[in-house]
Amino acid sequence: MCAADVREIRGGFDLHTHSVCSDGTTAPADIAREVASIGLRGFSLTDHDTVAGWDEARTAAGLARVEFLPGIELTTHTGDRSAHLLAYGPDPAHPALAAELSLLRDSRGTRARAMADRLAKDFDLDWDDVFARAGGSVGRPHLADALVSAGYLPNRSEAFATILSPRGAYYLPIYALDTITAIGLVREAGGIPVLAHPAAERQRSPFSAAELAALAAAGLWGVELDHPENRAEWIPELRAAARHLGLEVTGASDYHGAGKPNRLGECRSDVDLVARIRAEVATPN
Repeated sequence: MCAADVREIRGGFDLHTHSVCSDGTTAPADIAREVASIGLRGFSLTDHDTVAGWDEARTAAGLARVEFLPGIELTTHTGDRSAHLLAYGPDPAHPALAAELSLLRDSRGTRARAMADRLAKDFDLDWDDVFARAGGSVGRPHLADALVSAGYLPNRSEAFATILSPRGAYYLPIYALDTITAIGLVREAGGIPVLAHPAAERQRSPFSAAELAALAAAGLWGVELDHPENRAEWIPELRAAARHLGLEVTGASDYHGAGKPNRLGECRSDVDLVARIRAEVATPN
């Protein structure tokens, strides 16, 4: 369910948020406080390929009297399709998962540096400044922020659509895990894997029923269909496929603070769904 007015939100969980530990603009503790201020029951912090914000978010959630579900958003691909996989409650010390997370973060930084070098030939952009501003897992959003700060563009969205577009001269591909491999890693680490925003507007086409079936056979638990960036006309077929495959349907905002227009809590999941996640994961809180 997506709320028409964020001020009307009461209850439920936002299961997809990002902090300054990846590409959000809000500290984990401030997300916890915002969750409390709008009346949500709890939230999951799902920074890209990192668990760096978990401790701060967990502590702040306790102080704000809201619930916290640890999460990660893994960078993956299905064939030539970019895919993001949400992992709820895995053991971050699991050796195979920890190694892949480290590789993903290192690759993200290497790619960002190479893109920065390309950009610096035509724009006043300094890598040291980009890296310092990131404060965590540096990536393409931080390059966008640098271009916005220098006055070249008005916001991140415009940067992604123009200078940093995959069709542009400055773009470089990102290293990503195969989605089926990632699902296996999450399961091995005691986590619950959920496919993020499978009908996002930026995609040329939604995930097909056949693609979902392959992921479900590999251990996919759910699919994030209630999301502000999913295209409404693509959702009915995906919802029918999820129901047929026995996949859970989750809802979340993909909140990035000022980094995206997505509003905290505008899409959310109910308490019973979160209870089912907690019952299965290695790290429930």
